[in-house]
Amino acid sequence: MRRITRRGFSAVALGAASSLLGADTVAGAAGPPPDRASGRHRPRRELRGMWLATVANRDWPSAPGLAPGRQQEELLAHLDTARERRLNAVFFQVRPTADALWPSPYEPWAQYLTGEQGRHPGWDPLGFAVREAHRRGLELHAWCNPYRVANHTDPARLAPGHPARWHPGWVIPYGGKLYYNPGLPEVRRFVQDAMLDAVRRYPVDGVHFDDYFYPYPVAGQTFDDDAAYAEYGAQFADRDGWRRDNIDRLVREMRWRTAGRGRRVRFGVSPFAVWRNRTTDQAGSDTHAGIQTYDDLYADTRRWVREGRLDYIAPQVYWHLGFAAADYATLVPWWSRTVSGTGVDLYIGEALYKAGDPAQPSPWQDPAELSRHLTFARDFPQVGGHVFFSAKEAAEDRAGALARVVHDHYGGVARP
Repeated sequence: MRRITRRGFSAVALGAASSLLGADTVAGAAGPPPDRASGRHRPRRELRGMWLATVANRDWPSAPGLAPGRQQEELLAHLDTARERRLNAVFFQVRPTADALWPSPYEPWAQYLTGEQGRHPGWDPLGFAVREAHRRGLELHAWCNPYRVANHTDPARLAPGHPARWHPGWVIPYGGKLYYNPGLPEVRRFVQDAMLDAVRRYPVDGVHFDDYFYPYPVAGQTFDDDAAYAEYGAQFADRDGWRRDNIDRLVREMRWRTAGRGRRVRFGVSPFAVWRNRTTDQAGSDTHAGIQTYDDLYADTRRWVREGRLDYIAPQVYWHLGFAAADYATLVPWWSRTVSGTGVDLYIGEALYKAGDPAQPSPWQDPAELSRHLTFARDFPQVGGHVFFSAKEAAEDRAGALARVVHDHYGGVARP
């Protein structure tokens, strides 16, 4: 199968937003409004989220180097779109490449703001985003990528004083990119400190990891962590087990440290949706994916859920109903069974970016495909909501797919 994650996104044509949205009504005294697509009542609590990506200026800002006022206008427009679409949570990418969208004492300013990594943009994007999201009744989750350092392999291109330049032994080039080495305890502590600085400074509602742990495999290349494995991996039967333990520790420690902040801050992950195929492991899903998070990214997502190491999980179920290799109708029940009884909330990641893209299979040309996803998921009480990738498509909605979701399922405002 062709693996689709946030790694690759094609340019898309701008499309007019659909006019199907009606006036907001608040779910309350009269009871929750019906789900129009199923005829059933919606829950009073339902997470309705969107990812807002900053890496490579994917969603925001539209280009590096814009004036602060223009950047603020664009960011407000995305938050307004979320509100207009009756969403209630935004997952804002604040640490895209070992850098920051706030004045961090650990890492430089992100290059996607000014075009120059380390250059002060003249304002505080994360502080602004949290304040404005909360004014609109939206949760704001700080979305971080733990180990990606750069989308190139030249440390000299990093900002002077970048931690990866201070500590060259922390960094591994692989697949045309630079990564921090997850096998080094000092790296694990550093990236936690860097991410938790956002929690310390701002009233964010959550800390959110995406699907990148160890990097996705690149044919013909080796992730050279030999020295770290020799130093720290002696007690493990093989390197795979050691690598999984490194990521397990990152997740477990982040949960502890996030929970210990003295206020409620939720911690969650949005992994590639296939833990393992059933042909590999009888506990896996009846899929035939070319990537398995357990084996290829060394992320034991099922264990994290079963042991309650997360507050929520939002698997990227980015395939249509009936897709042979990884059917939406197979993965949603598998994840529902996996979270059942664990106390971990389940939100389904939805591929809004595929809707209306002519390069995608025919089901994605039907504006009703995403609405059918939500109708299907309603039969699984463990599903507590959906998160749409991503903000640019939420605004453009070129096929009217999100407007259809709103019309069919989001008849009133819901709390996350």
